[in-house]
Amino acid sequence: MFSLQIFSVSHSAKSLRSTLRLKTSFYSSPRTLSHFPIFAYSRQIATMASATSFFDFEPVDKKGAPFPLSSLNGKVVLVVNTASKCGFTPQFEGLEKLYQELKTQYPDDFTIIGFPCNQFGSQDPGSDDDIQSFCQLNYGVTFPVLGKLDVNGADAAPVWTFLKEQQPGIMGMKRVKWNFEKFLVSADGKAVNRWASLTKPDGLKDAIVKEIEKAKKEGTLASLKKSEAGAEQAKLS
Repeated sequence: MFSLQIFSVSHSAKSLRSTLRLKTSFYSSPRTLSHFPIFAYSRQIATMASATSFFDFEPVDKKGAPFPLSSLNGKVVLVVNTASKCGFTPQFEGLEKLYQELKTQYPDDFTIIGFPCNQFGSQDPGSDDDIQSFCQLNYGVTFPVLGKLDVNGADAAPVWTFLKEQQPGIMGMKRVKWNFEKFLVSADGKAVNRWASLTKPDGLKDAIVKEIEKAKKEGTLASLKKSEAGAEQAKLS
């Protein structure tokens, strides 16, 4: 539980961030209380306590706004912690190729999400805007790349704590070891596979296709549910 100090109005945003040890920034034009770090972070902690699915979480997007993963419910998702100045950074090219191939084959059933992280060798030091520009200009990335976060330690994003709990690494080690580790999330929100940084994107396709086809048989894909709902609506009209 957090013990919050009472601050005077005159305290600066910088002082508030320092005391709360939050690594996000205040909105210059806040729209709701949830856009402030203290409320967003508290909500994430509460979510972590009750989460049973990857789709229960709301990390922040490239603009710092909540990104509800529930919007991806029913898709198979490849999750990657990325960096712009790493020896593995060229994997962006392979990830984009994989994304395009599977988007053609399964247009509504698969996506990739990149989570920039600066914890490994300080290899992603830029702002979120810098990171977005880098990914698009150098590798033509079109899959979602969200806001920068931590994947390990006391400040690890709750969604990453969830992934590591569900899919520990070798010898049960949960800690992410380096940039470009990959987690595969099933259509019903469970982490079902994990690969080390050395595993190239083109080596993942078979496992991803297998997971999508499995979800298709189980009827958990969003596209199937959408088709069924459409058919039901047609009967009623």
